[in-house]
Amino acid sequence: MEKFRPIVYVASPYAGETEYNVSKARVYCRFAVSKGCIPIAPHLLFPQFLDDNDPEQRELGLSFALTLLLQCDELWVFGNKISSGMSAEIIKAQKRGIPIKYYNDKCEV
Repeated sequence: MEKFRPIVYVASPYAGETEYNVSKARVYCRFAVSKGCIPIAPHLLFPQFLDDNDPEQRELGLSFALTLLLQCDELWVFGNKISSGMSAEIIKAQKRGIPIKYYNDKCEV
């Protein structure tokens, strides 16, 4: 039988330097896997079919992401900057009692 793997929600910046931020989010997801977890990174998924530059679609994507967050065991926040979307994720996790871990952009506590 396969061992239990907790589901962790990966929060990191997306907007702005999108290409760079996506590459960093991939690194953060690989880090989560290396720690025995299943990463969920909505900002790698939803921009594939929702336009982050359209305020209505961005809001829809954030709503989807917050719904997924509620299914996760922990929230892992990466990077040295907290974006508005990340702030909403942190607030939601705090309200629901979801444990939060903070890492810098090198995956260090």
